[in-house]
Amino acid sequence: MSDPKYKRVLLKISGEALAGAPGRGHDFGFIHQVCEVIKSCADLGVEVGLVVGGGNIWRGLKDGGDKMERSRADQMGMLATVINSLAVQDVLEQKGQKAKVLTSFAMGPVAEPYSRDAAEAYLKEGTVVIFAGGTGNPYFSTDTAAVLRAAEIGADMILLAKNIDGVYSADPKKDPNAVKFDRITYAKVLADSLQVMDLPATALAKENHIPVMIFALADPQNIQRVVMGEQIGTIVEEEQ
Repeated sequence: MSDPKYKRVLLKISGEALAGAPGRGHDFGFIHQVCEVIKSCADLGVEVGLVVGGGNIWRGLKDGGDKMERSRADQMGMLATVINSLAVQDVLEQKGQKAKVLTSFAMGPVAEPYSRDAAEAYLKEGTVVIFAGGTGNPYFSTDTAAVLRAAEIGADMILLAKNIDGVYSADPKKDPNAVKFDRITYAKVLADSLQVMDLPATALAKENHIPVMIFALADPQNIQRVVMGEQIGTIVEEEQ
């Protein structure tokens, strides 16, 4: 087998992707599939940082709506990401893969508070580091948290595993003429407001020169395919 293309990656998975029917809770069968692939990447020597969203439990502003204060709704979403991170950690450890949850705010015996030095040390020893709690601040998505952590750990690539197989010129469910991009620049994503990540996350990736690969998580093996250098989704990068 050839060597992985990327030495250190930040994998972002939405909470909804790990949900059971009807889009809530946890599908542990699927989580086991995802964790098996993550372990395979780690076995190849890839250092893996992971951010998991919380949408299968709580969707922050979408669920809170005008029924509660925004900051508190976002804090509930941050707690949801911790629950998901602990679930993924447990499954990884069942498979013999060392994993550590680092939270953006102190949670006592639940997990270790995040620090860049701790993350760096764990990654170098082959531990999968799961960054939980978002950025620790309201009004920021887990996409932004993923890019922030990727910048801090010096990730070679952000792997954005979604329910769609790439970036399109329009919503392919609504527009049959939508065109899928193999590669696209940050500038075009921002100028056209394309639905890749939220705009702060895209701007942060651009500022820190971190390429982003968007691909479908429907087949968890796509994670390893991307790590090995296959072009299976859409790469968002700087102008060549």
